[in-house]
Amino acid sequence: MKAFSSAINRAIQIEMSTVGERLVSSKSKLSNLLKSSYVKKIILAAIVLGSVVAFWAGVKVAFATEYPLLTVASGSMRPTLEIGELIVVQGISNVSELRAAPPPEGDIIVFRNPHDDGELIVHRAVNKTMHDGFWFIKTKGDANPTADPWSGTNTWNTLISEKLLIGKVVGHVPWVGYIPLYVRTPLGMVLLIVLILIIVFAEYIPFSSKKQETAKD
Repeated sequence: MKAFSSAINRAIQIEMSTVGERLVSSKSKLSNLLKSSYVKKIILAAIVLGSVVAFWAGVKVAFATEYPLLTVASGSMRPTLEIGELIVVQGISNVSELRAAPPPEGDIIVFRNPHDDGELIVHRAVNKTMHDGFWFIKTKGDANPTADPWSGTNTWNTLISEKLLIGKVVGHVPWVGYIPLYVRTPLGMVLLIVLILIIVFAEYIPFSSKKQETAKD
């Protein structure tokens, strides 16, 4: 029995020793992996992405709207807003406070196209009226000769319902909006992908390696 017990103890010790070696080996591999510059770049990219997502969520809360930053994509609001301008949008909690009047007095608003829920329109509120318990707003682009003749869901007598409102424009920055506009084009998308690949695999580019070897010499 003693010999059997001794054999079991030795087997347990050997197994524990093996497990310990495996743990040490795993820790060593993990440590080496974390030291890899490629892994560091992935971690850094994840941190940056997380920060951007957190910032965007904070901006949405601060401006009380789903779309706090937008780009002007057409010239219908010229000369007030030019194509490529970045606009800052504030949510509207009380539509009765919305200023609706001819330019330049009326608020510039952002709203969903009654015919296409995925399209956002940036026009000026030139008039509003209460109907069936909801505000309905007449809109017009500053560069357009007549008001918008809206029809369809959430409209009444060519006016849009407050249900379509996203917010009102409270600020704008020239030129900045051209970046997202360009990225939407096929060429812009290709260049963006190429730029990302260059950043990620920069250390594997021969030019980079030659530059490091030259520095060592």
